[in-house]
Amino acid sequence: MTQEQWNAVDRYVTDLLVPADEALTAALAASEAAGLPAINVAPNQGKLLHLLAGIQGARTVLEIGTLGGYSTIWLARALPEDGRLISLEYNPGHAEVARANLAHAGLDKIAEVRVGPALETLPRLVAEPGAGPFDLVFIDADKQSNPQYVEWALKLTRPGSLIIVDNAIRGGAVADPESTDPGVVGTRRMYELVAREARLEATAVQTVGVKGWDGFLLARVVA
Repeated sequence: MTQEQWNAVDRYVTDLLVPADEALTAALAASEAAGLPAINVAPNQGKLLHLLAGIQGARTVLEIGTLGGYSTIWLARALPEDGRLISLEYNPGHAEVARANLAHAGLDKIAEVRVGPALETLPRLVAEPGAGPFDLVFIDADKQSNPQYVEWALKLTRPGSLIIVDNAIRGGAVADPESTDPGVVGTRRMYELVAREARLEATAVQTVGVKGWDGFLLARVVA
C-alpha cells in the first residue's frame, strides 16, 4: 500500500460519508491563511470524534490542543444547546483563529478557548467550581506531555467518561523502545501509564490515510 492509495480511500469515504460543510471548509481555509500547520484531524477522523461524542451522550467536552478549531467544531456540534466545551491552546495566535472559526460556525456560545500552557491551565480547571467532570476528553497537543495530560484528564472525568489521545502510533515508532524522539517517548510513557491504571480500560487503533500512518488511543474511565 502507498500513501497515494491511502489518500484515494480517504477521499472516497469522505466524499460519501462526510459531505462538504461550509463552516468546516472555512475553518481550514482560515487556518491555512493564518499560517497554522496543517496538522488538524482529517474530515473522516473529525466525523469519528463527532460520532463518539454523540454515542457517549456527552454534554461536556475538554479538548487539549485547539489549533484552528477544526476538531473543536466537530466535537461541539455533538453537544446539546446547553452543552459546554473547553479547549486549551498554548499559542495565542492559534486561539484567535479558532475563536473566529467557532463564531463563524455559530458555536461560540458552547465552545470556549483558553490560552496558555495546558499543564498550567489544567490545575486551575480542576480547582474551578463547576468546570468538570467532563464526559469526553480529546488530547491532541504536544506528545511529550501525553502522560501528564492523561493524569489530569483522570482528575477531570467520572466513571463512564471517554479519553481519546490522538497521534498515538507515531508512524510505527511507538513500538521502538530505543527511540529518543520526545513525542515517541512521551507517548510510550502514556501507554505504560494507561496499562497500569486500574481506573481505565483502553485500546489503541492504527490508522492510515491522508494523515499518513498513525492512530489513536481510546480509554474509558471505569472507576
